[in-house]
Amino acid sequence: MIDGTLMGAILDSLKDPLLLTDTDHVIRYMNKAAIQHYEEGESLIGRSLLDCHNERSQRIIAEVLGALQAGEEERLLTEDEERRIYMRAVRGADGSLLGYYARYEPAART
Repeated sequence: MIDGTLMGAILDSLKDPLLLTDTDHVIRYMNKAAIQHYEEGESLIGRSLLDCHNERSQRIIAEVLGALQAGEEERLLTEDEERRIYMRAVRGADGSLLGYYARYEPAART
């Protein structure tokens, strides 16, 4: 089993922001890239992710959370010229949904 210090170091080594929320949309963890990326930084921990988004985005996030609760592992949230953003399930050993995070990847270049 990996201890919390090592896990934090691994997540902090990622160049893309990683913001983990629970199933109530409460932000539980942010890696260093996320703290630097989001204007309010570390003060977002403990707050609702929904408060950071407009109504349309809130509806999309809630819809995708429902899909993750129903067993989906990941769904594309948005895509632009630079990147795609996916909402990814985080599950416990028993398969129960613990929360979710956004996964970034570069957009396909044609």
